[in-house]
Amino acid sequence: MAVAGLAVTAVVVLALLVGVHRYLWRRFVGDTTAEGSALRRTGTVAAFLLPLLTIGALVSGRTGAPFWLQRVLAWPGYLWLAALLYLTLALLAGEAARPILRRVLAGRANGASRSDRPSVTKVLTPEAADAPAADILVADAPVADTLALPTRRLFVARAVGGAAAVAGLGTVGYGTYGVLRGPRVKRITVPLAKLPRSAHGFRIAVVSDIHLGPVLGRAHTQRIVDTINRTQPDLVAVVGDLVDGTVADLGPAAEPLAQLTARRGSFFVTGNHEYYSGADQWVDHVRELGLHPLENARTEIDGFDLAGVNDIAGESEGQGPDFDRALGDRDRTRAAVLLAHQPVVIHDAVAHGVDLQLSGHTHGGQLWPGNFIAELANPTVAGLDRYGDTQLYVSRGAGAWGPPVRVGAPSDITVVELASRQA
Repeated sequence: MAVAGLAVTAVVVLALLVGVHRYLWRRFVGDTTAEGSALRRTGTVAAFLLPLLTIGALVSGRTGAPFWLQRVLAWPGYLWLAALLYLTLALLAGEAARPILRRVLAGRANGASRSDRPSVTKVLTPEAADAPAADILVADAPVADTLALPTRRLFVARAVGGAAAVAGLGTVGYGTYGVLRGPRVKRITVPLAKLPRSAHGFRIAVVSDIHLGPVLGRAHTQRIVDTINRTQPDLVAVVGDLVDGTVADLGPAAEPLAQLTARRGSFFVTGNHEYYSGADQWVDHVRELGLHPLENARTEIDGFDLAGVNDIAGESEGQGPDFDRALGDRDRTRAAVLLAHQPVVIHDAVAHGVDLQLSGHTHGGQLWPGNFIAELANPTVAGLDRYGDTQLYVSRGAGAWGPPVRVGAPSDITVVELASRQA
């Protein structure tokens, strides 16, 4: 039954993609170019080639293709995936404007036809003296309007298509710039009732979802490390989804993490993508880079307990989250801060008396309107929330999965400053 369900889903998704690409071809190519023209041929080739590049980008990483091939396919393939979304949304918005624009143009043409219509003067030449009046006073039929109709349709198609292309591709371009520029720093203060006065003002730099891979590499890591170090945090928390690939392919890209500086060190917990990429190898590698993996474990920091649990995806390998191991025997009079990649484990955190959970995973939706979909699967998509006596902070992440594009969900590194109510 599971296989049949996957097959049905695959057929539905394929049919949807074919339908969307057919719609884009019609509006951008079929309605705006002449049959047999070079532009139509080019647009038709692109309509077939671009989705193939996207499929190649999605499949190459999962099938173990050479890393150089993954990088070749990733940029055009993933960018087209984002462009497909925003070009389609822009065209759908343009459908509402299309009939309005046609009526406006038709009204102007009819008005011009009436105002420019010459008065008919009966001038009798010797040859026309005996001709019937009907032969002289010819009715002024709107021939110009009839001839102009195809031209108006072409103008509307090109105007709407051009505006949609500018809006869609402009959105993707701006969203790509936001990712490549690097995350911006956010700062929040979180009061903890059990935090002692001695730990008041303790600063944790939270970074999640870096997603090193065939698109985002060493330069991306270096930007993130430099940004974190400028904040001079007391502790760095890397809360999962560091990579999309193996240590063999991405080890060099992760090396700048060794430059992280914080008074109480840097800590790491796994995300779901680590389990797609060889979690054991990555845990060992980040340890070599100077980070401290918290695999269902905790450590005592200045006045509070810092704990970390493995990601839910580790359950398939017998390495899932174990809250009892990480938090079960601790002194509950002390404040506890938990690193957990996915926000959905918040209810386990509440049950184990956690004061603050730091998470990522959602990307804040990454591509609007993806935030509405993310809300269906996560208790909190971004920002600070409270669940009982436990507060949950969810970072939008510092990178991007798939398309290196963010729209409506800018990347961030968050400096969480803990505040004691005794201060």
